[in-house]
Amino acid sequence: KENQFFVDEQRKGPYTIWHHEHHFKETPEGVEMTDIVTYVLPLGFLGRLTHPFIVKPKLEEIFEYRFKRVEEIFNQK
Repeated sequence: KENQFFVDEQRKGPYTIWHHEHHFKETPEGVEMTDIVTYVLPLGFLGRLTHPFIVKPKLEEIFEYRFKRVEEIFNQK
């Protein structure tokens, strides 16, 4: 689907796997942006144990910040 999405993949970094798809869909109101993120934490059980307390809240914070910035930049009135 040319010009409808792009992908970020981590080659080196803190995640065992990081695959982030950015999808764009034209709507009557403008453009809808959808993120699909697949990731695996390192350290097995220990990584899974930290997920709800450290990783998930940080990712939510990052995506909330990005949402606000996209709104500010693209939905100026």
